[in-house]
Amino acid sequence: MLFSPRCLGEDSGVWPASALLFTISKSHTMTHQINLAIQVLPKAQHGDIYALVDEAIRVIQQSGVKYRVCPFETVMEGPYDQLMEIVRDAQQACFDAGAEEVLVNLKIQHRRDGDVTIEEKTGKYDG
Repeated sequence: MLFSPRCLGEDSGVWPASALLFTISKSHTMTHQINLAIQVLPKAQHGDIYALVDEAIRVIQQSGVKYRVCPFETVMEGPYDQLMEIVRDAQQACFDAGAEEVLVNLKIQHRRDGDVTIEEKTGKYDG
């Protein structure tokens, strides 16, 4: 089983949705290539918001992972742990550039037994 529920609090036999935690089984490894889409929405009192987003994109560019910048988000391809480090570093880059707050939206596609690639989704559209 990929996910196993664990109840919080007393063992009443009833597990309300708000009391369930889902933990990843230890037998599942996160070594496959995944796709992660990140949308960074920094907030700052002064300066150009796009310049703050550019700092997050710079972190992605310098990471060495395969990526594609789109109008509303940037999609990356790589191992889960590496991409999550990039997510953290992108946020820090926004703060270092003057953001007071950063809202981050993530979308992740992860296969249990294989890689996920950007090419499989968009390759047919590349000219």
